[in-house]
Amino acid sequence: MPKTLGVIGCGKMAYALIKGIQNTGKPLFDELFGNDFLPERIELFKKDFHMNHLESSEELFAVSDVLLLAVKPQQVAGVLQKGRGMARPGQLVISIAAGVRIEDIEKELPETAVIRVMPNTPCMVGEGVSALAAGASVKQEDLEIAEKLLAATGLTVVLPETSIDAVTALSGGGPAFVFLVAEALITAGVQVGLDAKLSRELVVQTIRGSMKMMMETGEHPAVLREQVCSPGGTTIQGIKALEQNKIRAAFMEAVEKAYEKSTAIGNNSKHDRGTKWD
Repeated sequence: MPKTLGVIGCGKMAYALIKGIQNTGKPLFDELFGNDFLPERIELFKKDFHMNHLESSEELFAVSDVLLLAVKPQQVAGVLQKGRGMARPGQLVISIAAGVRIEDIEKELPETAVIRVMPNTPCMVGEGVSALAAGASVKQEDLEIAEKLLAATGLTVVLPETSIDAVTALSGGGPAFVFLVAEALITAGVQVGLDAKLSRELVVQTIRGSMKMMMETGEHPAVLREQVCSPGGTTIQGIKALEQNKIRAAFMEAVEKAYEKSTAIGNNSKHDRGTKWD
């Protein structure tokens, strides 16, 4: 495993990944270095992860065996420019910048091996999904390092890069869609007379139990749904209302729009220097 892990961009997703790794209790790297343009994020990472703060991206490229590129997509080009001349042969760059393609990173940092990753926020609690796509210079040992780092945070899958935008739309944005459903159900429980705290407790356990049931039985969700719906019963009336409000179409459109946005970011990011970094 790498001796040093560098993090450029101490945002929420980087926090979720490092937190997930830390929660395993396994020493997956010896030292953590990082940098961000927001002082409060630097202080948070120093406090929670004992991160060594470096002033510039150039320094991070110089000291890191593995570099986690976790800035916003529009900031990637500026960061990569700073990495020119500092990146080393055999250095591994793991990018979680949504929509930014491997080839765009490789053009700026031809000495490095590049792995593009789409994680999601449940990585923080060890129940995340991370999809990995390997660049042309990635060796098997590089892929194993990335998989070990990310396996600590949940499910990892290796896919061709052509599938990453779809993963971004589905599992990357999926937690937000699920949280919106949970929020709506909690509000609905209050609407029909339940205490807000109780409603939340019931919704959380209902979602947890339903997902566990789907995982353990291996049944198609349609089969499990039908098992809940008694003829002429209460649940089928609720399903009817959801169908009348086109819930399926709404979720399909949500994923399609997220997919379109991810591909658009990939097309535009290399032309946009975005927010100043460092």
